Amino acid sequence: MRRGQANFEEDSQKQPAIGHWKPLMPSKGNKEEPETVVQDAGGVDETQSTEQLNVSRLRSSSVEIREKGSEFLKEELHKAQKELKLKDKECERLSKVREQLEQELEELTASLFEEAHKMVREANTKQAASEKQLREARGKIDMLQAEVTALKTLVITSTPSSPNRELHPQLQSPSKTGFRKGHGRNKSTSSAVVSAASQNVTPEPVSRECKEVDSILFAEFQAWKESPTLDKSCSFLDRIYREDVGPCLDFTKQELSELVRVAVEQNTLTIEPVASQTLPMVKVSAEECGGPNGFRSQIVTKCALSGLPRTCKHRIMLGDSGNYYYISPSCRARITAVCNFFTYIRYIQQGLVRQDVELMYWEVMRLRREMSLAKLGFYPSEM
Repeated sequence: MRRGQANFEEDSQKQPAIGHWKPLMPSKGNKEEPETVVQDAGGVDETQSTEQLNVSRLRSSSVEIREKGSEFLKEELHKAQKELKLKDKECERLSKVREQLEQELEELTASLFEEAHKMVREANTKQAASEKQLREARGKIDMLQAEVTALKTLVITSTPSSPNRELHPQLQSPSKTGFRKGHGRNKSTSSAVVSAASQNVTPEPVSRECKEVDSILFAEFQAWKESPTLDKSCSFLDRIYREDVGPCLDFTKQELSELVRVAVEQNTLTIEPVASQTLPMVKVSAEECGGPNGFRSQIVTKCALSGLPRTCKHRIMLGDSGNYYYISPSCRARITAVCNFFTYIRYIQQGLVRQDVELMYWEVMRLRREMSLAKLGFYPSEM
């Protein structure tokens, strides 16, 4: 288009050079003949026709330039429109991508916040459970320490073979109780009395147990030891449930017995000692009796498992219910025997017991014997 404009300007500049008009009339100082005038008129006509031809050519060339320029501009416009359409499509595509990314970002942010809140809730729950287990463990440790201290005191001060006569004044000889310092006495009589008293307190013979491994029970224990589990479907635990755990936790109150069994299996049962002031003061089920030498005996209340009036020194709580049930010493011995068994097999399952298989087997048999004795009604006096 710029080339066409340059040509048009050059032609327009050349146009004045072609159109020099000569005057038709001669100047005042010149006198020419008529023939010369005729010839000059013919030349003027030719010059005019030539100029008109040049003007027509210029007009045609300018029209062509305009047409070519318009076509060129149309082509450029068409190309620009195509480019704009492509750019519009690209912008639309990029906007969709941006919207998709923003949506994904929002979803990701929401999921991250939700996961963070979930982790915080789980951490708080675990912390609360851990704190609760810590409190329960400390309570159990205190109870066990108190029991160990009592047992040590009992063993040190009094044994079946040599009972402590200061703790058991009824075993003292009449010579010490009936006579005071400064009184005379017959040696034969005093020796006879002492010999009679010594005959009344005979030391128990120390018996040694003989043990023999049962092949069936040992094989079942070995099979269970290969892959320890608390599932009752295995033959080892099925036999113990059937022969020991079930009968030991079979109390008069069947519904509460089932809850106790589930709590023992899930390790959510709590046993704690209680003072006489915390026992339920029910006039019908509890009465206070006078003891010897002016001392008052312990409060007798009704056991929640047996339903019988007994001296309840302990109470149990099932899980997080917050409800306490007072139990008699016999029921406590039965529950404790089962809990001891489950604690030991849990230790084996967790890999905390590092002993020979036969030693672990005999420990399990000892715990089974405790459950059997507790079921039959035998329990230590400190219960």
